[in-house]
Amino acid sequence: MRITISKENYLKAIAEAQSEEETVKAVTLARWLHVSAPAVTMAIKRLRRDGLIHVGPEGQITLTPAGRKIANRLINRHHLIERMLTEIFGLEWYKVHDEAEQLEHAVSADFERKLAEKLGTGSVCPHGNVVGMDSPRLRRQQGLKLLEEASAGECLSVVSVFERDRKLLEYLDSQGIRPGVRLQVLSTGGSIDMAADGRAVRLDRPVAARVWVKAE
Repeated sequence: MRITISKENYLKAIAEAQSEEETVKAVTLARWLHVSAPAVTMAIKRLRRDGLIHVGPEGQITLTPAGRKIANRLINRHHLIERMLTEIFGLEWYKVHDEAEQLEHAVSADFERKLAEKLGTGSVCPHGNVVGMDSPRLRRQQGLKLLEEASAGECLSVVSVFERDRKLLEYLDSQGIRPGVRLQVLSTGGSIDMAADGRAVRLDRPVAARVWVKAE
């Protein structure tokens, strides 16, 4: 069985959508991968034929053990490449996701092992996300919450941000919002007003809903 870049992208998207606690269907993949419905239909047929996914009676898609193995390998490589780009080459944190999306398909198993030896394992990526299935439920169990849920007067620190939206990342960076930044919430309403390391910042709620924080 030949595992193409397209198949890898679909399998990783299924795993990532599931980690965000979404029920994955064809329409989910069209949205995540920005592809047409007919293209998703053909891809699902190929993945099902190759024994990489299960499709339920209502169209819900899950990974088989073989599909999960491939997805996990891509997710781990993506994580290591993001860290390499920031920690070794100094690339801006808001750029590394898009670069890693391209490079993850070209990395050999030998180079992946070298990266793991060089960087170590278990660390978060530049966006503050844990490699693997870091679901909203698990984040809440660790005491995290979304910035949009903050109350006036709270002192918080940014833990992680949604990394699959380059424009969002660039905007957050321009506002001084990135993992590790301390926040003091001043007021909430239609937007969140706060001081970010002493700088006045206002975020609309849809943006704040992409930022995970913890109490200081």
